Amino acid sequence: MRFDIITIFPEFFDGPLDYGIVRRARDAGLIEVGVHDLREFTRDRHRTVDDRPFGGGEGMVLKPEPLFEAVESLLPGSTTPLAKNSASEEVGYSTSSGTAIVLLSASGGLFRQETARRFASLERIVLLCGRYEGVDERVAEHLATQEVAVGDFVLSGGELPAAMVIDVVTRLLPGALGNEASAVHESFSAIPSGESSALGGQRSACDLPAPTSGIQPLPSGILDYPHYTRPAEFRGWGVPEVLLGGNHEQIRRWRRKMALEKTRRNRPELLPLARLTEEDFALLAELQAEERTRGQ
Repeated sequence: MRFDIITIFPEFFDGPLDYGIVRRARDAGLIEVGVHDLREFTRDRHRTVDDRPFGGGEGMVLKPEPLFEAVESLLPGSTTPLAKNSASEEVGYSTSSGTAIVLLSASGGLFRQETARRFASLERIVLLCGRYEGVDERVAEHLATQEVAVGDFVLSGGELPAAMVIDVVTRLLPGALGNEASAVHESFSAIPSGESSALGGQRSACDLPAPTSGIQPLPSGILDYPHYTRPAEFRGWGVPEVLLGGNHEQIRRWRRKMALEKTRRNRPELLPLARLTEEDFALLAELQAEERTRGQ
């Protein structure tokens, strides 16, 4: 099995991958690990990988161009745009059935033992290490085959999660542990997908608390909203018009709505735990109405 890590800190991996089971698996030829410097795929003299987000806000956002070019250099000819779905929307990149492109992000679906088991059945995993305030959303929508978070907390980058994913997946590969029964009897190995969560149990996404009045800051139980940075047009995928218009109230409302949508899609178990406002429930109703319209 091969892991490819795309990062702006390649030296970080000089240590974590040189010990224990991962090191033994590499020495035995069970896994290969390639570490690739994202800055090698930039085109300006400053080797710029990030920029300020459209619509304002703090921090910098990783640009789409170097990430796309990095992946396409690793998988030449094997990444092609998927056919449009029934809603006439691009839904990501298609790879061979044995390959995954994983974006490590605080806004992704939770990485569980079941996720690791699925990854262990693959031939190759490309790990995209997010950084700072986020990654241009077009990477999540049109390049990554999956967006993954390792817990309900925010790290400064995706390097530690990438090392964790490699360790967890490697342990599941035949021959990595020596005793094949070891992985079977470990904690979490027998928990079916969706049976429990890091928050103490599975709850229905429809089991929502009563709304509270007033507008509140984005609660910790809701994922971050999507970020977009230059270029405004990238391979035919544009930045949402609302972020270019300069209307701060419209931008705030759009960001809140997209944060709710991303939470409902990637981490629905968080919604019952969040303190939702009347506005939040109205925005969720809008999202449901839009889905029904697309489905007609």
